[in-house]
Amino acid sequence: MYKKQAFPTLMIIPTGIGCDIGGFAGDAIPFARLLASVSGCLITHPNIMNAASLYYPDQRILYVEGFALDKFSSGQIGLQKVQKQRIGLLLDSGIDDELKNRHLQVVDACRASLGLDISLVEITDYPLKIVLKKSSVGVSWGDIENPNILIKCGKLLKEKGATAIAVVTRFPECFDQEGLDKYRLGKGVDTLSGTEAILSHLLVRELGLPCAHSPALNILKLKPDLDPRAAAEEIGFTFLPSVLNGLSTAPDLVDTSKINYENNCMKFKNLITINDVGAAVVPDSAIGGDSILACIEGGIPIITVKNPSVLNVTIDSLGYSYDELRKEGVDIICADNYLHAAGFIAAMREGISLESLSRPIRSINNIH
Repeated sequence: MYKKQAFPTLMIIPTGIGCDIGGFAGDAIPFARLLASVSGCLITHPNIMNAASLYYPDQRILYVEGFALDKFSSGQIGLQKVQKQRIGLLLDSGIDDELKNRHLQVVDACRASLGLDISLVEITDYPLKIVLKKSSVGVSWGDIENPNILIKCGKLLKEKGATAIAVVTRFPECFDQEGLDKYRLGKGVDTLSGTEAILSHLLVRELGLPCAHSPALNILKLKPDLDPRAAAEEIGFTFLPSVLNGLSTAPDLVDTSKINYENNCMKFKNLITINDVGAAVVPDSAIGGDSILACIEGGIPIITVKNPSVLNVTIDSLGYSYDELRKEGVDIICADNYLHAAGFIAAMREGISLESLSRPIRSINNIH
């Protein structure tokens, strides 16, 4: 049966900015599945796909850490699909024994029940000591007091044969109780995710391997009026299952500068690069990330979606003009929601002019 060629699409929802969709653990998965179904190949990041104890495997979705997405969007790396990854588990020594054993039981469950290849575990020499912070506008971020210890442990796992790294670090309790209460009611910003991004960015930059982070936290007391978007984080002891499942088939990160014509035709014949991407989808209030700016520079169509956050970084606020961008060959397409965006992607994949789907249609005499 004839199968329509895939239309690789980049989906980004920046972490730690409180987006209505994607600002919680895995609440953007249904939207990612929708875009994957119409594109045939969706490239997105762990923040979108991680739902704590829940996960949704989809061969059409490529699970790529945020720093790696920036490198991919700038053309520095390509993505090579793999059958499986050999996952190394990096544990913060600041995790107490009971919580550590909970995470090791997750590893055993994934090995025994799902057949994942997780055979390497390393514990840092000293606690990493995570510090959580918030910016003046409410964006979450943080610091690592002992980053060199993290890098050392990651390199050891890579030397022992790990091809992907799952990192679990002890996060402070009750950093912002008011913020946590709002978040559980669906009204706040995830206070952990900004720091999680820093941890995974650091490891990907140093190791060149797929990486994702899972925070180690004590179980919260039951909250009957919990927002459904926050529920995935409260149904288990750890956040690790979705991380391990996502990493198990995450694509290899291939340095494009080291690929010559001969081995590209052989070993990397299925390599996906930014030149293969047909469109990028991003909240209209969060245009300023490196990946999207690189896509704009590269002439890739940008689909902006109404998805409110604490940011207001729009096309206009960056000094871009829609008309000027279009004259330079960059289409900026405004979607009311992800259903609307899916329709645009479906049309683009089929080669249907978006203007032909609008009414009224301007006469050719009025097009300049």
